[in-house]
Amino acid sequence: MSTNIVWHEASIAKAERREKNNHHSFVLWFTGLSASGKSSIANAVARKLFEDGNQSFVLDGDNIRHGLNKNLGFDEESRKENIRRIGEVSKLFVESGQIVLTAFISPYKEDRNVVRALVEDGEFIEIFVQCSIEECERRDPKGLYTKARNGEIPNFTGISAPYEAPDNPELVVDSEKFSVEECTDQIISFLKEKKYI
Repeated sequence: MSTNIVWHEASIAKAERREKNNHHSFVLWFTGLSASGKSSIANAVARKLFEDGNQSFVLDGDNIRHGLNKNLGFDEESRKENIRRIGEVSKLFVESGQIVLTAFISPYKEDRNVVRALVEDGEFIEIFVQCSIEECERRDPKGLYTKARNGEIPNFTGISAPYEAPDNPELVVDSEKFSVEECTDQIISFLKEKKYI
């Protein structure tokens, strides 16, 4: 780590950006198994936020690995670095006065807590997209569970690598029992109730 760097204060404060956008800025951190519906729900929520005049952006696990994190694998250390980088990017979005939605398996509690600690109280909303492994395997839109069961994908969350469900998430949406639209409505209602939007 370089010692020849000094933090430079921005000329526009986060509070000013929030005032101009007319909404709070925060991270909606979607966590859950592969095929639980994280990306679908995050994008549906982003669309609803956008239509209601809120500045929002989705960071999706697969998309990020096409660019920013394309040099990372899926071993435990790479997964930790993947989430660390996304946490730092998410913090920048929050500082810019926007709502950032992240759709990452993010299987380890410790890594999610590291991201939570990067931002201020009330700026990190952990959303557990609850769905049984059986239902995720039944959906398997990318064929990943089949490959994992056949030994073609090592370190696959839920099969050959662990997933640690959140202990106290701000919100749980059950994507096995409810549709994407119903989960989206639940999240939007939560945000309005808590006066985030």
